[in-house]
Amino acid sequence: MPVLLALFLMFANPVWADGERAGKFDYYVLSLSWSPNWCAQTGDARRADQCDPRHDYGWVLHGLWPQYARGWPTYCRTPERAPRRAMTAAMVDVMGSAGLAWHQWKKHGTCSGLSAENYYRLSRHAYELVNRPQIFRKLKSSIKLPAKVVEQAFMEANPKLLQNQITITCKSGHIQEARLCLTRDLKPRKCGVDVIRDCTLPKAIMTPVR
Repeated sequence: MPVLLALFLMFANPVWADGERAGKFDYYVLSLSWSPNWCAQTGDARRADQCDPRHDYGWVLHGLWPQYARGWPTYCRTPERAPRRAMTAAMVDVMGSAGLAWHQWKKHGTCSGLSAENYYRLSRHAYELVNRPQIFRKLKSSIKLPAKVVEQAFMEANPKLLQNQITITCKSGHIQEARLCLTRDLKPRKCGVDVIRDCTLPKAIMTPVR
């Protein structure tokens, strides 16, 4: 392989590392998922409790992810104990699923350098600091809209949030997530180039809250 091509591929592709040392990272990515779209694409087929009509989840906490300036650590070595079942169950109101809470600790929380209890506390705090646009909760039926509109709605609801500090992702034609980049003390900051992967769909689907 030519040297220039090898260098291009090395710097163009995302980089992640399993088993890294806990607490060694540069910033966080706060990932918020639009629950109705996840249910329409995946959750309903699984009969996930998160998608039961008795709930009214909108933007739910997918996770708080330690991030390098480029790339991210996962499944880190940590001396901290795994979360108790009561801890994961306590996150259902913002995450929709105790199973997701467990997975997020295992994959990302172990890299935070925090105990499971403190990682969940910080994740909840980060979630609560973000004003989630209420306009999408008012949908009566599915609509198609430019993904950029979702980004703009978040910026209007959070006036200190800049365009290079948030990215909207899509999956199979649906709005998937809003990902916000935060400092280690949860202040908005510029996202790395491997995080800013804006969805450019002009007609992305938003499914209403049930």
